[in-house]
Amino acid sequence: MPARMKLEETETQALLEWTAAIADSEESYFQQDQRLAMRLGAHYRQDGLTEVGFWTPEIAGEVIQTNRDVFLEVFTPLEPIDFQASEQKVKFRRDCVELPQQGEFFWGVISGMQAGTRTQMGSLYWLRYYNHLQDQVSTIVDPLAYSMPYGVFAPAELYDMEKVQRERSDLGYFRDHSQVIDTKVPAFERPILEKPDEELPRVPSPLNILQLHIKTASPEGTFAGLTRVYQRISDKLAAGEELTPAEQNYVNYDAVQLLPIEPTIEYRLEGDNHHHQFFAIESNEVIEAGQLESGLEVDITLRKAKTQNWGYDVPITGSAAINPTIMESLRPDELIDFIATLHNFSGGPMQVIYDLVYGHADNQALELISKQYLKGPNMYGQDLNHQFPQVRAILLELQRRRINSGADGIRIDGGQDFRFFNPLSGRVEQDDAYLLGMSDVIQEIGDRQRLLFTIFEDGRPWPDEGWEMSSTYRDLIELRPESYQWGPLIFAHNTPTLKGFWDYKWNRITEVMFKGDRWITGCANHDTVRRGNQIDIETSDINWFLGETHAEVIRNAYDNPATTMWVHCFMPGLPMDFINALVRAPWGFFRNTDELYGVKVAAEEVGFLDWQITPALYAEPWSFKQLKELGFNELDDLKRFMKALNEALVITDYDLSKTAEICQQCIGEEDGACPVEPLEEIGDTEHQKFLDHLTVPKLKTIALAFMEDGHETCRVSHYEDQVDSQQSSFNLLLRQYRRDHPWLRDNLQERDRFNRISAFGITVFYGLRTEFVEPESDKIPEQIAMVVHMGGEPTTVTLADWLQLDLSQWRVAITTPGLEIESTAEALRVFELKDSQGLILEAIPPAGDEKTT
Repeated sequence: MPARMKLEETETQALLEWTAAIADSEESYFQQDQRLAMRLGAHYRQDGLTEVGFWTPEIAGEVIQTNRDVFLEVFTPLEPIDFQASEQKVKFRRDCVELPQQGEFFWGVISGMQAGTRTQMGSLYWLRYYNHLQDQVSTIVDPLAYSMPYGVFAPAELYDMEKVQRERSDLGYFRDHSQVIDTKVPAFERPILEKPDEELPRVPSPLNILQLHIKTASPEGTFAGLTRVYQRISDKLAAGEELTPAEQNYVNYDAVQLLPIEPTIEYRLEGDNHHHQFFAIESNEVIEAGQLESGLEVDITLRKAKTQNWGYDVPITGSAAINPTIMESLRPDELIDFIATLHNFSGGPMQVIYDLVYGHADNQALELISKQYLKGPNMYGQDLNHQFPQVRAILLELQRRRINSGADGIRIDGGQDFRFFNPLSGRVEQDDAYLLGMSDVIQEIGDRQRLLFTIFEDGRPWPDEGWEMSSTYRDLIELRPESYQWGPLIFAHNTPTLKGFWDYKWNRITEVMFKGDRWITGCANHDTVRRGNQIDIETSDINWFLGETHAEVIRNAYDNPATTMWVHCFMPGLPMDFINALVRAPWGFFRNTDELYGVKVAAEEVGFLDWQITPALYAEPWSFKQLKELGFNELDDLKRFMKALNEALVITDYDLSKTAEICQQCIGEEDGACPVEPLEEIGDTEHQKFLDHLTVPKLKTIALAFMEDGHETCRVSHYEDQVDSQQSSFNLLLRQYRRDHPWLRDNLQERDRFNRISAFGITVFYGLRTEFVEPESDKIPEQIAMVVHMGGEPTTVTLADWLQLDLSQWRVAITTPGLEIESTAEALRVFELKDSQGLILEAIPPAGDEKTT
């Protein structure tokens, strides 16, 4: 039986006196708010007590009629919880603890709360208050919680984070590039550094990055599953065993970048969500006003989250926690284990980069956080109110708690979205101070602190017309020279499946070559591949030299030997690859979190079927199972229906009732109102019944099935046996070449060359680079020459003439798969390249100066 829960008066008074002293200090309002933010949420102390703090501006001004209006409601399990169970009913003890108010805050120190650990569920808690205006009990979820095992609409879990940090197996890793701190002084008592970037060491940047989506990067779609993948590879490398072609795609990277891992929005109905929500109290009468006594036993149904999302639809609440759907164990330790596995990797430590989303909040945030956090609607949902000091402090504190799990770097999503109206200038301006503040959030692990390597994604002046051409992609680099920004060739609008794409991008390409050393480079990522799906196959001029089908074209475009050779072996900057492109698995933006706009979101992904799904893939037993059960047995039937759905939504301005009527005519024999070729019959008689008499609920069922089935097709493990060993070995070799020649990350100099051949629909890139060596050095600089065919008919190459090379002094270093050419002057004088082929030459060093590789 859990211990009796109560407010510890003496400890609570000490906490209140500390917060009052902060308010009376001479620090700025923002610095005061930063200190207060560090103590918000629930913190389990080593003396067994729990500190709790809530900022509640939405209720601070209400008239408190009784001393029981605001209380902490706590649910402590009375029986073991199976963290693997998809659904279970568990008995909890419910306790209510009144918290004293101090201005807009409620604080307390409580005894009897149970801390969560690797093997034990902690007490679940949220703040309840009686709303006199609405005459009901309402809920405030802890936005700064460390653990939210049942999602953002459920109570948070008290977790022993100090135990997690003490027991992590990579503590020694943090000794490098860090500074020792006195752990006896808590973070909220230490001096707030005015310029951390001048006083603390920063994690050095990697040489290359692999981007991963946790939900699709392993068979299980969890951190535990991905940990098993990397631990198996690490063990193989340590034992000298050969990797499979699929395993090769995970290694020879200095870092992995994870798509956002914080809790996302959830599927919600306007009415009762009890039957599907992840945390459902069976007896709701215990939370009615007037029934606030402690010690009641309640039955609660716990459901394991099955949310699917690419990660960028965030409610901000819980951003310090981990999305429960990507945790097999529902324990925060699972993330720490994954990070430690990479830090202790036998092939050399691998860094972990978090993708942080603090530029916007989904509209679901309106149900979860106070209006002070938000400025108003935008195209993604809501703008965040970064200019409100307490909000600004809380958002940075959320980030601090997130990175204290052990990340080495951060990518800041949508930097151009951090804008505000400046009344002094009368203009809308970028909040660069906040973006730089994100880069300067201090990480503390054990007795060490450091700053993280930072990537900004910032396309300002997006979304202004013509932003693709007017953006410099350098605004943050110029303010923080050691940081990186996404470069112009990696943003979503890049479409290498189109004929002449690389020729069209020539101006941006030359920018990358001569000033792109602080840009993230590459071709495939979560944005670009998804944009590839949106290209109209009927009206676009496609580069058919990349393949005979749309699926072959898109896979060869985003995992292209010539492009990858150019990026890794010649281009400056920091290359990033995407695991789905390397494995040649499909990718799209799929989420099962939409009730209101789910049909629209699904219909807009119709291009996914044209570009990524083949009849053979659709016929796989595991593929599109739900849609097949609804009657869509053939890929062509599904394509035509989804196109009709998409066009009907446009015609009816998202009137689902009218859309259902139009789609019904596409299935039947009538074709007058069908915007595409009608589907005579779909499926067998049994399945046909579902598609007869289409209704709005049926459209929503089809849309949800499409999103969940589409998400499943993106799981890379389905394609591991199909990975081409020659291609994976080639990509592995290119990554190793980059690591062996780190000087390639620097910009091309005046002595270097980079040119193109562009004629008759053919695009060829070629160039010569020379390593920079200090004049007083005895080292002989390395030289590399490259030629790659970027599109069009086969063409003849005379590289010696183009670059004035003495070919007797050069040798072949790397060729693309299928290109067989001898490393002799005669063979290299004239040769033919086809689309996507290329080679790297190295200058032969003088005798005795051979470099060991």
